[in-house]
Amino acid sequence: MLPDGKWRVHDADRPQPPEVQPGVAPGAPPSDAIVLFAGHSLDKWVATGTPWAVAGGILTVPPRTKGAKASALVTREAFGDVQLHLEFRTPAPPRDAGQDRANSGIIFMQRYEIQILDGHHNPTYADGTVGSIYGWKPPLVNPSREPGAWQTYDIIFERPRFAAGGTLQRPAHVTVLLNGVLVQNHQAMLGVTRWRQVATYEPHGDAAPLQLQDHDSPVSFRNIWVRPLSAGATRQDQAGERK
Repeated sequence: MLPDGKWRVHDADRPQPPEVQPGVAPGAPPSDAIVLFAGHSLDKWVATGTPWAVAGGILTVPPRTKGAKASALVTREAFGDVQLHLEFRTPAPPRDAGQDRANSGIIFMQRYEIQILDGHHNPTYADGTVGSIYGWKPPLVNPSREPGAWQTYDIIFERPRFAAGGTLQRPAHVTVLLNGVLVQNHQAMLGVTRWRQVATYEPHGDAAPLQLQDHDSPVSFRNIWVRPLSAGATRQDQAGERK
């Protein structure tokens, strides 16, 4: 009998996993994905300010007029544990340096940020470079491509778990591949991302929107999709820590 107490080794009665058709090309969405942006419609998103532009199948952070507030792009649908695929491009030739060079971010549940930045020969603080958990964990390596080249993020995000009274039971975890290279390995997150502050957790619901950050840099995006993960798909559940 296996540790879950339900099935024997090689049990013929154990349910088969559901069939999913993989994408027809690398990075293409599998059959069970929710496609958030495929080069045309932004129906699955809402901008908090100036509308984001779509041209030639590419989505780009809008220019910010003087005095205007940032315009984040937020999904209409809420998510918890997800697999995310996203492709981004930083301007070429590069503009500015450090944190001002193509700064953006992927913010899970509108709280937990994975940094987007032009990381090609662009020194900055390590916990703010591309591939970092912003303000906490630098990437294991920096596999950035040159400015103007399309780059890929493949991310597994596991939301935090809270007890009924709001006490943190388990922090959020994230596994991140940048351009096919592992840069965060099931890394625990400290809490809600904050600038120049140590992150801490605040209790919240089991699902919230994804957000793309407007940091006043013309970063472009394409081919964005997610796969909501069932409870049994997370490491926590595979380890038998939660039913």
